[in-house]
Amino acid sequence: MAKKRKTQTVPEILPPAPATPQPITETIEKNYMPYVMSVIVSRAIPEIDGFKPAHRKLLYTMYKMGLMSGPRTKSANVVGATMKLNPHGDAAIYETMVRLTRDNEALLHPFVDSKGSFGKQYSSSTAYSAARYTEVRLDSFCHEIFRGIDKNAVEMVDNYDATMKEPVLLPTAFPNILVTPNMGIAVGMASNICSFNLSEICDGTIALLKNPKLSMDKLMDLIKAPDFPGGGYLIYDRDSLREVFETGSGSVKLRARYIYDKAEGCIEVLQIPYSTTIEQIMKKMTELVKEGKLKEVSDFRDETDINGFKLTIDIRRGTDPDKLMARLFKQTPLEDSFKCNFNVLIDSAPRQMGVREILEEWIRFRIGCVKRELTFELGKKKDKLHLLLGLGKILLDIDKAIRIVRETAKEEDVIPNLMAGFKIDEIQAEYIAEIKLRYLNREYILNRIKEIEDLQAEIAELEAIIGDELKLKAVIVKQLTEIKKKYSQPRKTQLIYADEVEELEEEDLIENYNVRLILTREGYFKKITFASLRGNDEQKLKDGDEVAFSIDTDNRAELLFLTDRAQLYRARVSDFDPVKASAMGDFLASKLGMEEGERPIFMRLDTEVQEDEHFIFIFANGKGVRVPLTAYQTKSTRRKQSGIFSTASPIVAAFCTKDPLELLLVSSAERAIQIKSALIPMKTTRTAAGVQLINLKAGQTVIEALDNFAEKFDTQGCRKLKIPAAGSPVIRKNAPGEQLKLDE
Repeated sequence: MAKKRKTQTVPEILPPAPATPQPITETIEKNYMPYVMSVIVSRAIPEIDGFKPAHRKLLYTMYKMGLMSGPRTKSANVVGATMKLNPHGDAAIYETMVRLTRDNEALLHPFVDSKGSFGKQYSSSTAYSAARYTEVRLDSFCHEIFRGIDKNAVEMVDNYDATMKEPVLLPTAFPNILVTPNMGIAVGMASNICSFNLSEICDGTIALLKNPKLSMDKLMDLIKAPDFPGGGYLIYDRDSLREVFETGSGSVKLRARYIYDKAEGCIEVLQIPYSTTIEQIMKKMTELVKEGKLKEVSDFRDETDINGFKLTIDIRRGTDPDKLMARLFKQTPLEDSFKCNFNVLIDSAPRQMGVREILEEWIRFRIGCVKRELTFELGKKKDKLHLLLGLGKILLDIDKAIRIVRETAKEEDVIPNLMAGFKIDEIQAEYIAEIKLRYLNREYILNRIKEIEDLQAEIAELEAIIGDELKLKAVIVKQLTEIKKKYSQPRKTQLIYADEVEELEEEDLIENYNVRLILTREGYFKKITFASLRGNDEQKLKDGDEVAFSIDTDNRAELLFLTDRAQLYRARVSDFDPVKASAMGDFLASKLGMEEGERPIFMRLDTEVQEDEHFIFIFANGKGVRVPLTAYQTKSTRRKQSGIFSTASPIVAAFCTKDPLELLLVSSAERAIQIKSALIPMKTTRTAAGVQLINLKAGQTVIEALDNFAEKFDTQGCRKLKIPAAGSPVIRKNAPGEQLKLDE
């Protein structure tokens, strides 16, 4: 008997609960804003000591490892130890170290004395060696960034897992924020701080400490301009620098330093702007060579070696090296701008500040550090004085002190018995009890208590300094003077004044050569070099097309094009690529971005307007007008102008001339008039409709207007001396479809 199949009940699937709506503002506030603040405060923006957290943690780790002196250690050891403070990957920590090293050449005053390959700041392709191969220790310059750190100069806080302490800031004894270049990109803001010469910064800070009302002009006389590790030249513009000094925003223009080796026929670039790399420069030069815009250069190569940076440019014979470099400054990153954006964290809040304001904030910060350091020393001296005063009391009866110790039955009663016997406190009694028996003699005690007077004088002096801001500033001035004397170095970035820099005109950047320009009736444009025309000047044209305009000029010329929509377009000859006569050329409407269906009807060189020069416009309704070129002059050379002539009737032809022309107007009825252009009235209004030149019957229009018509028409009987005039029959010579006539 078959078993009954057991039916299985499928549980009912309930629809998901409706999502609780959450306002976007609440999401941003709870999730996004904490991330933003973390990036700003804990990662990307430097603080007043001139360091980001990653730099600070790395250097402090090296300090605690004892790397201020002694032999170097493997970079991998430092990276591993830094992870106790900086919970990031080893690659990120090592990359941070690389930039701080002497070999990387990114800083005016490196913090890490390095050995091995650490890449170069001026090269993006020069890779640094792995951490296991390189060795490091702190540079002696770091004494100035750690000065007072062991004397409570700055606040110490727990690290991320509360296993050790780390400084909130480093007590830099000089304005490191303006001596070390720094760049960081946070969320919604960025920081880009250039470096200044240490000697100039010390001078400016000392002057500001002595005179808080120091004028900006005097400060700028002391701190002349940024100084970059890569050297080069800074084009000094006091007005733009003043903006940087006052607001912390602006830019400075840098250019490479080079020498010309006449014997080898090459230019040697020895220093480049700090904001670029040799790869960027060579890439741009390669593009210029491929485009044919750098024909004076035969070769260029990177010759950087153990002696330092060098970019060699071989130039062709007869090339002026200074003019070539002036072009390269314009066309390549050999001249570049450093954009300043002095965003600094002050009390965990980002602020954009100028140089003066940064120095004022650093002075406030440094006064706090020095005050804490001196307070620490004061406490130590007071403690020592307190002990010595207790020691002085037993001098009156040394035997009593020895007897108290000897006769005390229990060890724990020694301190209380000494306190009671000499009326001293527990700390003093503990100090006396710890003195070895051999030192409990009058000579030792007298020698020790001689320090009391000196200690009291030192304590009084420290208290006077701590309580007087002017004296605190004097201490900072003394420290800055010592730092300047010990570590100052000449400017690496030399200053050249803007009025001394030869500015090339845009024309000078364009290679010049002779060309022939062709514009056809259908709107095709050709730029043909004379070299290409040799032996082949037959133009390839579209079927039914013909050459309308032909001009011989050079590659630096400018052109004017009139269109049938009463619009004028300006263009440079250099905007067009040269082609051969056998090519169709550029379709001008597309090249110049004309409107759909718009076509060019006239071309001429854009030269200085001569007296009596004028346009002649012939319209389909038989009217014509002359308009002086002065009516088209504007203050700005716009690339496109409208309203060039009247649009009441379609345009047939346009001419530009100073001298009278013989014109032939042909109607759709194959009748024509031949007149002198002087008969056409001159109007000063560009959109004047003109006067009737040829009488037309209903439905007839002017279809052609020519100034060179002898080869195309037989005009016998067409000459007219007055206007308007009726047209006379005209005969076309060798009209399309007719057999060519041979002369008898």
